Amino acid sequence: MRIIPAIDIIDGKCVRLSKGDYSTKKIYNENPLEVAKQFEAHGIEYLHLVDLDGAKSKHIVNHKVLEQIASKTGLKIDFGGGLKSDKDLQVAFECGAHQITGGSIAVKDPEMFKSWLQKFGSDKIILGADANNEKVAISGWQEESEEELIPFIQQYQNEGVKYVICTDISKDGMLEGPSFELYKKIIAETKTGAGTINLIASGGISTFPKLAEMGCEGTIIGKAIYEGRISLKELEAFIMN
Repeated sequence: MRIIPAIDIIDGKCVRLSKGDYSTKKIYNENPLEVAKQFEAHGIEYLHLVDLDGAKSKHIVNHKVLEQIASKTGLKIDFGGGLKSDKDLQVAFECGAHQITGGSIAVKDPEMFKSWLQKFGSDKIILGADANNEKVAISGWQEESEEELIPFIQQYQNEGVKYVICTDISKDGMLEGPSFELYKKIIAETKTGAGTINLIASGGISTFPKLAEMGCEGTIIGKAIYEGRISLKELEAFIMN
């Protein structure tokens, strides 16, 4: 299972929110590059970089942070937050994103999202399926859509999506442990579909070996690292095994 630490960006700084609520913002480091270099020094190869300003503004904002981390580390970065147009994607990939995550766009403009899959290929485009009570949430989690989570994932599985990041918003930033039951359900329900779904678990990840046993392809870890619940040494030991 891939270990993918998260860096969330507001005003160019490394922050974390609880349950996606911007009023709970806590700044952990003024310099996201410094954080990324620490991750890399502990054997981590992947990074989940979220442009929270972009998610609110509905277009890419913190592309300079992406460019800086991509040019000064060897991390493979998946980048998300406010990607709404072909131009946004062009900027993200030019600034060094290895993959991009599209969430709200897959709900609000499915044709655009499908065109990205065709143009860039399913290895480059991750479906962001963040949910509250198994309903897909959009616009930086500020809105709940009418889309049911599992049918939504299955629909895009049929369109060729290979990678899905699923965050249970009720768990995000709460350090209470992940939604094991939800992830089990997603893995079971997508096994029979077209192509295999690589499920990346996110939200409340304070323990991770069980996710590997269940069959998650990756896990995104945020606040648990910043609050010292999971040490970089622990992650390094897991990666090296």
